[in-house]
Amino acid sequence: MAAAAAETGSFDVEFRSVARYFGEVRAVDDVSFALKRGSFHSFLGPSGCGKTTSLRLIAGFEQPSAGSIEIAGQSVVGVPAYRRPVNMVFQHYALFPHMDVAANVGYGLRQRVPGRPRLAQGEIDRRVAEALELVRLPQLARRRIWELSGGQQQRVALARALVNRPTVLLLDEPLAALDRKLRREMQIELQNLQREVGITFVLVTHDQEEALSMSDTIGIMKDGKVVQLGSPEELYDAPVNRYVADFVGESNFFAGQVAGSDNTGGTLVTASGLTLKAPFSRLGARLKTGDRAVIALRPEAIGLWRPTSPPAGLDVARPARLTNRIYLGDHSEFQVEAEGLGPVLVRLPKSATHAQGLEPGDQVLLGWQHERALMLAES
Repeated sequence: MAAAAAETGSFDVEFRSVARYFGEVRAVDDVSFALKRGSFHSFLGPSGCGKTTSLRLIAGFEQPSAGSIEIAGQSVVGVPAYRRPVNMVFQHYALFPHMDVAANVGYGLRQRVPGRPRLAQGEIDRRVAEALELVRLPQLARRRIWELSGGQQQRVALARALVNRPTVLLLDEPLAALDRKLRREMQIELQNLQREVGITFVLVTHDQEEALSMSDTIGIMKDGKVVQLGSPEELYDAPVNRYVADFVGESNFFAGQVAGSDNTGGTLVTASGLTLKAPFSRLGARLKTGDRAVIALRPEAIGLWRPTSPPAGLDVARPARLTNRIYLGDHSEFQVEAEGLGPVLVRLPKSATHAQGLEPGDQVLLGWQHERALMLAES
């Protein structure tokens, strides 16, 4: 992969066995990956997983304890942040309240950087105007920061980062302070902006919906390592283990021991004695007899019926009691207590007429087909 990157220049960021230690803490632990030029990548994971440290290693705010980092095919190990072709948008924007919008955007262009020619004021003004046009704020150039809404401040921070024409734009949870509706609007704007400028974006977030909706690729991190890197579709449909399936989307998990397997899937016996079958994830491990494993089942892969009207073709059918129902517009979520399975989450579209009228306390039938589930390693 490294040789291909050097020949074709197709990668903007490469980590090769990168580690960053803080005393005994392995914040980033032997991480390798390559991000394609012009892509939108997200690091996703819980607090303390290493995603922010990875971003700071790209930015140059941290240096690796081991391994190598390349940006656009050039090693940046030991290179200070101000000499790297990257810019960052911080969670709290870090805008200067005593400057107007145009002055904030042009701040980096006015700084003297060793080895970089100083720009004429006319060129600075032109590039600031271009950046504000890009984020659709040309009319607010003379506004003060405290006169702007949260979404407008976020756009100013983006313009300030883009005005230097970086190879890579780093985003450290830039939408975390926005309300849900505005956050969704800005997610779409960020996607459109990334496609328009063609710059590699690297986002750090703990919000799975944000990562899934915006990214070309996502790296799921745990304990300083990248557990799985792939497209949103790969992570959702083919998680490598329970951790990824649990972190990306929602799943029901039925734990047990593998009683038999072949190249395509296996049979699992749960603690309650139920025997369940499922295929292996195409990107996960091929488990063998005796291994501890889980059957992972997405809520939308399960059906719910009245006991008197079950459909044909179910591989698993269990009696259950409906304990809760949440109406969410285009779909409803049902909490049920299934015999031998325990609590199960079911998600049905509004068009599922067979489930209409079900209320908490009703006896129901829960079921699915084997191929809708996955057998995964527990970790």
